Amino acid sequence: MNRKKIADADFEQTGYSYTLSLIAGKYKPVILYCLMEYEPVRFNEMQRYLKRIADKTLSQNLRELEADDLIVRTVFPQIPPRVEYSLTERGRSLMKVLDQLCDWGNRHRR
Repeated sequence: MNRKKIADADFEQTGYSYTLSLIAGKYKPVILYCLMEYEPVRFNEMQRYLKRIADKTLSQNLRELEADDLIVRTVFPQIPPRVEYSLTERGRSLMKVLDQLCDWGNRHRR
C-alpha cells in the first residue's frame, strides 16, 4: 500500500488551497453566485441582493475579485457615472465548482 505522508505535505501548495484563497470569505462566493445568475449587476443592486453589507466591505470584496481576474468592472462615461460588474472568462470557469456546491446543498439540506 502506497500511503502519502502528511509530514511531506504542504496544503498551501495544493490547487484546493489556491481556489479557496480566491473565494474565501463571507461574501465572495455570494457575489460570484449573484453575477452568475444576474450579470451584469450594478453596485447598489449587489448591495440589495446581499442585504446587510457595508459599502466598504462590498467595495473591498469586489476589488479583490477584480484583482484576481474573476470579475470585470465596467464604467460607463455618463452623468451620474454607472458601474456594472460581470464575470470574466476565468470567473465563468469557476461557476462549475459553485454549481456543484449548490447542487450538494440542495441534495443535503435539512
